[in-house]
Amino acid sequence: MLLSLEGATVRFGGGAALDAVDLAVAEHEIVCVLGPSGSGKSTLLRAVAGLQPTDAGRVLLDGRDQARVPAHRRGVGLMFQDHQLFPQRDVAGNVAFGLRMRGVGRGEQAERVAELLELVGLPGAGRRAVGTLSGGEQQRVALARALAPSPRLLMLDEPLGQLDRTLRERLVVELRDLFGRLGTTVLAVTHDQGEAFALADRVVVMRDGRIAQSGTPLEVWQRPADAFVARFLGFENVARATVTGTVADTPWGRAPVPEGSAQGERTVLVRPSGVRVASGDASGAGEGTGTGDGSGGVLRCLVAGRTFQGAQVSLRLRPEGRAPELEAVCPLRDAPAPGDTVGVSFDAGEIVVLD
Repeated sequence: MLLSLEGATVRFGGGAALDAVDLAVAEHEIVCVLGPSGSGKSTLLRAVAGLQPTDAGRVLLDGRDQARVPAHRRGVGLMFQDHQLFPQRDVAGNVAFGLRMRGVGRGEQAERVAELLELVGLPGAGRRAVGTLSGGEQQRVALARALAPSPRLLMLDEPLGQLDRTLRERLVVELRDLFGRLGTTVLAVTHDQGEAFALADRVVVMRDGRIAQSGTPLEVWQRPADAFVARFLGFENVARATVTGTVADTPWGRAPVPEGSAQGERTVLVRPSGVRVASGDASGAGEGTGTGDGSGGVLRCLVAGRTFQGAQVSLRLRPEGRAPELEAVCPLRDAPAPGDTVGVSFDAGEIVVLD
C-alpha cells in the first residue's frame, strides 16, 4: 500500500478527533473521505500531510513510518478549499513554486509549467495575474501547482467547495479523467456526497473520528452500513422494524423485504424509489411489487409537499395515524398535487435491512 494508517489517533482537549483509524490507500487509487463537520476527515488529511502530529498510531508512506518526517519532506501534494494562491505571483509563478523549492532549473520549470497548464485546460495562461481568474480557473491553477512536483500522493481538502454546483459537476468529471490519465493516487475529503461518488474508486464515511463504512461508491450507496450512513447519504425513510421472513413490521405497516434479509429487530431503509404512489385508494402495486401491509393493502397518505427535480418529483407524504412522514419520487407527469390523498405500497427490491 502507498499509504497506511494504523490506529491513527489525534486528541484535542481530551476528546479524540481521530480515534484509532485504520485506513489503506493503494497506488493509483482515488479515495474520498466523507463526513459531517467534526467527523475527523480534515484532521485525517492533516495527519497524513504532517501538519498535525498523531498522539498514537502510525502513518506510513511506502511502508515507512512518517512520525519524524516533516511535512515538506513527505513527498505529498496538498490542495486546499480556498486554493491559497500567491496573489503577488502570476499563474506561472504559482505553478512553479514547488519546483523552485526543490531547486529545479528555470528551463525545466518553464517546460513543466507549460505542460501542466495545458493539462488542466489553461494553455498559455502563465502570465495572467491570479486576481483576474475565475473561481474555476483558480481551482485549476491550484491543482497544477499541487501536481507540479509530481507528488506520490495528492491530497485534496474540499477542492470544489467554493464553486457553484454547475461548475463543480463539470470539474469533478474532468478531475476523475485527469487523475486516471496521470495514474495519480488521491486522498480527498469532502462533505458533498455527489462529488465523492463521482470522483472516487472508494468512499470512506466518517463519524466521530472513526470510519463508519468503507467501500466502492456502489456498495456504500446500495447497502449503507447503518442508520447514520443512510441518513448522511440523504435517505429519510429510515426506521426500526421487526423482520420476519420476507416481511418487516414498520411504522408504515407491513412491508416486503428481500429474501435472505437479517431477521429480528432491525433498522430498515426504504428508498424513495421504492415508495410506489397511486392516486386515491388505488393499490398502485405493479407486478413484483410488495404492498403496504404485506398482503395486498395500501397505506393512505396526504401529499404534504413536493419538489421538482427535473424529470421527476420528490414527494413528502404524511400517512394517516402517527406514522412518520415518507419521502417518495415519481415521474413528473404522474405527480399528485399537495393536498391530494394517495395510496402507497412498497417495492421489496428498494428496501434495505441495515445493521
